[in-house]
Amino acid sequence: MGRSLKYEIPGTDWRRSTLELAELGFDGLFGPEFNPQAERVLEIGFGRGEFLLELAAKNPGSVFLGVEVSFKRVLKMARKVGRSGLSNIRVMEARGEVVVGDLIPADCLDVIWANFSDPWPKDRHARRRLIRPEVVANAARTLVQGGLLEVATDDVPYAHQISEVLAAEPRLRNIHEPCPWLADVPGRIPTGYEIEWRAAGRPVHFFTYERLVAEGAGELR
Repeated sequence: MGRSLKYEIPGTDWRRSTLELAELGFDGLFGPEFNPQAERVLEIGFGRGEFLLELAAKNPGSVFLGVEVSFKRVLKMARKVGRSGLSNIRVMEARGEVVVGDLIPADCLDVIWANFSDPWPKDRHARRRLIRPEVVANAARTLVQGGLLEVATDDVPYAHQISEVLAAEPRLRNIHEPCPWLADVPGRIPTGYEIEWRAAGRPVHFFTYERLVAEGAGELR
């Protein structure tokens, strides 16, 4: 029998809703102490949360929004954030494609992370994959010029699809060219799943695409 879910939050509850994001904007989630010069970071699908926690701890001058579709994972992450004492993280139960498509304005984010999203390997489920043209287009729109879209997967077929989708987005440039992806990024914080999959011998693919600074960029929004 599994352990019961704990609902109390040790410390401050930094969960926020999509309604708050829509009403207050990204900056408004962090309150009056928000530094308008802070780097704004979004992680889509934070999973067990260790990556986001370490990233926020190492970058106290930046602000981080983590979104997950699972209520249980958001609750557990809120408990971890509360225990950590970090005040530069907000967590939200939401679909990443909705957040970047409907709730984040253009030219807002400095970095978007999408680590090891579900590859939905069956063809009939392909439409559920996070990295698809309309989602990438919206992600590119929300990035500031020079902002980064960071994507990782351990699934080989999905990696090739991701490569095609990212390369086709005119607002983005692959900073690893001529390589479509890297198998390792020195200094990158590993996720728990990545550690497990590397131990199992599964290949890992890291993509980094930059929002272009180009003439007529406003016309691409």
